[in-house]
Amino acid sequence: MIRMALAGMLALTLLVGVLMAGPLGAAWAGDKPAKVTPVYEHALPNVPGKTVRGVLVEYEPGGKSAGHTHAASAFIYVTVLEGAVRSAVNDGPVRTYRAGENFTELPGDIHRVSENASDTEPAKLLAVFIVDTDETRLTTPLGQ
Repeated sequence: MIRMALAGMLALTLLVGVLMAGPLGAAWAGDKPAKVTPVYEHALPNVPGKTVRGVLVEYEPGGKSAGHTHAASAFIYVTVLEGAVRSAVNDGPVRTYRAGENFTELPGDIHRVSENASDTEPAKLLAVFIVDTDETRLTTPLGQ
């Protein structure tokens, strides 16, 4: 039991490192970058090789993320928790999602727009990834 807890803590620590210092941190570059915080990670016992990972993304007023893709295996379910977020995936239209609304990203999708819809109020979203357990790079900025 202790070994499993330590392994989980190590995995989350590695995930934080990847998110903050690695490619996900780079994807959130800009004048007002988003604050990205891993909030959970759990292997799916009934789906060998898959893990669910939750990431909290907080945008200050006027904040945005650079265009990006996600891990090749990633299915992502996003729920806006606070405020409003503008999003565009692939060649789809830019849509505004408000608190309580959600959208998905499929493996291979390109997330071209991800930004706070307000210049005066903050916004938060929870991105829940279902991803191959061995994936270490969750986000890659476009062009890399």
